[in-house]
Amino acid sequence: MKTENYFRGMIMIILSAFFFACMGVCVRLAGDIPSIQKSFFRNLVAAAFAASILFKKHIPLTIKKECRIPLLARCAFGTLGILCNFYAVDHLLVADASILNKLSPFFAILFSFLLLKEKLTIWQGGFVSLAFIGCLFIVKPGLANANLVPALIGVCGGLGAGIAYTMVRKLGSLGMKGPVIVFYFSFFSCLFVAPWILFRFSPMTLKQTVILLMAGLFAAGGQFSVTAAYTYAPARKISIYDYSQIIFSTILGFLLFGEIPDQYSFLGYGLIIFASFLMFLYNRRQDRIQEAS
Repeated sequence: MKTENYFRGMIMIILSAFFFACMGVCVRLAGDIPSIQKSFFRNLVAAAFAASILFKKHIPLTIKKECRIPLLARCAFGTLGILCNFYAVDHLLVADASILNKLSPFFAILFSFLLLKEKLTIWQGGFVSLAFIGCLFIVKPGLANANLVPALIGVCGGLGAGIAYTMVRKLGSLGMKGPVIVFYFSFFSCLFVAPWILFRFSPMTLKQTVILLMAGLFAAGGQFSVTAAYTYAPARKISIYDYSQIIFSTILGFLLFGEIPDQYSFLGYGLIIFASFLMFLYNRRQDRIQEAS
């Protein structure tokens, strides 16, 4: 893989982490609204945003035969990931829901290895494990006190997102453009929850509506960024940078809610930054070896 593509993938996934952190803040600010309704607004804005890009750039919505199954899998498992994650946020401690959602990069790496046959070295696995330990220090999950069913649903959310990102990588290798992937996924998700919205819509204030629309805009930015990231580089090389979302969330939490991290959180930051730095050095070394050979 070209070094230029690696850097692009790294930058895009960090950018997506920032957008998703902003989305999370907006979802929290929206208040007590059913999670399915929140997910609908999230995907409705993303679909409209993607459609405007497709129209402006005259990008066709045609799907090549070899892209149909991966695209369907991306839509189905991506929708599963969103619904499960929102359910976990509504029924678990925020820390528990966050750590379960952060299982998605590990599932992405696993399924990239199983489905796409991308190589995974012991060193890379170790770096990702170190980052995961740092994540545990930050969110400090208390799964012993969590309800079993919501926790399992949260794990399913991480699994769904991991498979979805793997399919994004596959679609990118087949030449499908990012805005097309985002549009089909967002449109599929909206259609999937539309019957529930029609019959069980919960009234919202103007403030809640604006906040959810903002959440949708941030989600669209995050979706476009993460789609671009996984089309530039394999999950095993860039997924670790997704943990920067925790850092962004902490900063936003301090600025908006006055939350101050404890010493365990700072330890987690150090582990994640250290693991990211080791991964960066390892990938640069591998690129030099490939260029020399």
